[in-house]
Amino acid sequence: MDLLDRAQVLLLCDLCKENALQSHCELCQINLCKDCVGEHLSVSSKRHNVVPYKQTIFAPDNPICLNHTQKYCELYCERCYIPVCSTCIASGEHKGHDLSDNLHKLSFKTKYLENDLRELEKRIYPIYEEIELNLDFEKSNVEKHYEKLTTDVIKQGEDWHREINIIVNKQKSEIDEMKTKHLAALNKQEKEIKQITSDVEQSILDLKKILYINDFPLSTAEYKSRNAEFRSLPPKISVSLPRFSPYHINTEQLLQMFGSLSVLSLTTEEHCYTMETPEAVSCSSVKQLLDESELITNIDTEYEDLYNVTCLSNEEIWTYGDEKVMKLYNLQGRLLKAIETKSGTNPRDIAVTRSGNLVYTDESTRTVNLVKNKQIQEMIRLQGWIPCYVCSTISGDLLVSMNNDNSNIQSKVVRYSGSTEKQIIEFDNNGKPLYSSGSLKCMYISENRNLDICVADNRARTVVVVNRLGKLRFRYTGHLYSTKKFIPCGITTDSQLQILTADYKNNCIHIIDQDGQFLCYLDNCDLYDPWGLCIDTNDNLFVAEHQGNVKKIKYM
Repeated sequence: MDLLDRAQVLLLCDLCKENALQSHCELCQINLCKDCVGEHLSVSSKRHNVVPYKQTIFAPDNPICLNHTQKYCELYCERCYIPVCSTCIASGEHKGHDLSDNLHKLSFKTKYLENDLRELEKRIYPIYEEIELNLDFEKSNVEKHYEKLTTDVIKQGEDWHREINIIVNKQKSEIDEMKTKHLAALNKQEKEIKQITSDVEQSILDLKKILYINDFPLSTAEYKSRNAEFRSLPPKISVSLPRFSPYHINTEQLLQMFGSLSVLSLTTEEHCYTMETPEAVSCSSVKQLLDESELITNIDTEYEDLYNVTCLSNEEIWTYGDEKVMKLYNLQGRLLKAIETKSGTNPRDIAVTRSGNLVYTDESTRTVNLVKNKQIQEMIRLQGWIPCYVCSTISGDLLVSMNNDNSNIQSKVVRYSGSTEKQIIEFDNNGKPLYSSGSLKCMYISENRNLDICVADNRARTVVVVNRLGKLRFRYTGHLYSTKKFIPCGITTDSQLQILTADYKNNCIHIIDQDGQFLCYLDNCDLYDPWGLCIDTNDNLFVAEHQGNVKKIKYM
């Protein structure tokens, strides 16, 4: 019995699943037993080509020709970009065209399509999602900006109205004062005139009595004329009435005095995102984990309790611990610089910005501060929240993990552009908290090269990873073979998108891939209480041990 005969004993009909197959329909790609052939052929809605199973030419990867439905396409026309069968070729339609092996071409095309799909899903689509999110954020800021602009103009108008009202009221007061003075002078003169008029009337009466009474001679002797006095009229008040001379309203001059609006400038510029192809990235920078990591150098920072380390360059590292001073060392252990916090208390965390400036969080003042040219500038001040850990992103933003004054409220991560709040990461897709609550917790934070945001939530004993939009990707809760409970502390990422987190209870570093799959432990460099982590541009790992040492380790 040959192989095909033995295969027939093992293979069953695709329809009844009971009898051994004997036939095969090449057009439907189905195996049939003798009893089921008739039933299959009775389906008149399809064309069939049933042959004995031994004559079957299997071409599961070759498609049926669109023009000749009884034929499979064995070749691929490079000019027409379609698979073709032998009948197509015989027809002369593709004469002179380059033809290639169809299976190989389809395999290549499938891989090409898979790469395209992977790039679209993992790189391009998330970037457009983030651009859309940023546009929504920008639109919201535009609304706020123009609302503030309108408020400023209204306030300026109100200030002007207030000043104008002051001027108007002052001039009204001056007018009232002049009017009162003027009327007082007229009233005084009127009183004098009335008195003289009364004296004239009395003189008239006196004269009439003298002229018409019996003792005329006697009365005449007593009479004294006042006509000369009355002939001398009192001086008349000469008044130059005040007038209001309004200045001509110069609208242009008023606009200049009121305040001007700068011109709206709309320009286009390159996005900060890079669109390298996955092939280019993988071919140029693939690295492998070493079987045994290698300790390169050990630096004593002289801190009794060391909390974290961050790279200023491949040759210099910033550190901080249980003191108010942050220290910059070179790899030879020489202290290059020491910066004291503004509040005089130890910082909660440190990071280096893309421009090379030091940033630190201060729990006592609830601030995030920038150290530039030895000057400390307050960037962010929180209300009701306490800034904890901070990292600088590829785009230049700051990611800050923070706790609430109320220990029952879970922590959150906030993205800042400068001092402007840009994004809040707090809940998963189901509205559940991403991070733990409680006062005694640390949430070290780092951004991966694929822009995922990685948080080591030590109270929850979990590494929480979300994408750039804040959507939960996965949680890592340690590896099965940890001897003690997994309590992550420091966290960082490398050029291979691998995530490294310090496990100080087990004196090791966990290395997982970008999707949360455990890769290995780094535990052979006599690590003791590893706390903070950072990676330089050459993928060397710096480990801040709680007892005060920083170890530089080569692991790839």
